[in-house]
Amino acid sequence: MENPTTLLPLLFFLLATGALAGVMAGLLGVGGGIVLVPAYFYLFSSLGYAGGQVMQLCLGTSLATIVVTSIRSLHAHNRKGAVDWSVLKSWSIGIAIGAIIGGFTATALSSNVLQAVFGVLGVVVGWYIGFGKQNWQIAEALPRGIKRAFISPILGFLSVLMGIGGGSLGVPLMSLHGVAIHRAVATAAGFGLAISLPALPGFLSVYILAEVRPPLTIGAINLPAFAITIAMTLITAPYGARLAHTMDAKPLKRVFAVFLTLVALNMLRKAFVF
Repeated sequence: MENPTTLLPLLFFLLATGALAGVMAGLLGVGGGIVLVPAYFYLFSSLGYAGGQVMQLCLGTSLATIVVTSIRSLHAHNRKGAVDWSVLKSWSIGIAIGAIIGGFTATALSSNVLQAVFGVLGVVVGWYIGFGKQNWQIAEALPRGIKRAFISPILGFLSVLMGIGGGSLGVPLMSLHGVAIHRAVATAAGFGLAISLPALPGFLSVYILAEVRPPLTIGAINLPAFAITIAMTLITAPYGARLAHTMDAKPLKRVFAVFLTLVALNMLRKAFVF
């Protein structure tokens, strides 16, 4: 595991993955976690840290990166006046409650269960990204009252179990309720912060066995993977956002949807060992 000839390709892989996550987040409005979690799974497994807690490492490290990228993204979108603060404020409390519960739940589940959760929801998200249409709508406004109090914690809970921010589930939710896509993407950046920050205590408190714990890991957060990813996403996310305004993203969405679906199905295969 210490052989530089092994570590160097994995370092380049992590740099490329961080760059891709940043571009996808800016271009398609999906959280970088949807790319990072399977990438971390491959990385840690390749280094010999596969085991019953590998998914906790993947989710915790991914959510730690989302804290930083969400703050930067929210600030950038707010400068353009695209964030719907009334939606963000009214939904964040419920999302945060679900995220806290999700953080401690994820640390108690086996890696196989978490892989299955990611696999199932990944297929759903991939299908929506590839085939969903902006004119699809189930209501003219976001749920309020009891419905919002019920849905918002579920959004936070499921996002943590996948290790993702607000884009992958939050953008479809808002789009289906009549929120314009650019406003949905901007507001979902705030959802990402409401998801990742409250979930971190659960992942910081988990104990990873020494034999399956990569060096420089605090709880279930690997600091080198976190630092390298952040360095790349902060560079590439603005380019993705610019591309979103200069090109037709539909063909790329279809390609990314196929990629995500295959990755999610592979997670399911590994979860059930067939």
